[in-house]
Amino acid sequence: MPKFIYSKVNKELLLVINKKKDILINRTNLSPDDALLQASSKILTKNDLFKPHKHNNIKRETLGTNEAWVILSGSIEAQFWDIDDTPIHKEVLEEGDCVVVFSGGHGFKVQEEGTILYEFKNGPYFGQVKDKTFIHLQENN
Repeated sequence: MPKFIYSKVNKELLLVINKKKDILINRTNLSPDDALLQASSKILTKNDLFKPHKHNNIKRETLGTNEAWVILSGSIEAQFWDIDDTPIHKEVLEEGDCVVVFSGGHGFKVQEEGTILYEFKNGPYFGQVKDKTFIHLQENN
């Protein structure tokens, strides 16, 4: 089962971690329906068919940024912060693992040389100065 991490401040969903070993044959939605970034997991079987489709032009207004990482190889130690910038969760993510961050802070330290990951987030991206606020790290983090 995916691991859902909630804020201790206001109980909102901060992130979901889905380990490769937890992916099931049935589709598992990793995002609430109202999240800016939608993610799901599913084991596919030979001859599965997804009907060809395209998405309709629907006006969507967003406030904020959601982000996801998929580890292709290697590993990272990911750390997450609550909405008040207090550390809330730390976890090693390995090949095939995914995390979707809806709120709060996040960062990671690469554990293996040559680690490869995909990063996804909603856009547009306005650059680091406008888009990010850095969290002051304390000695014990």
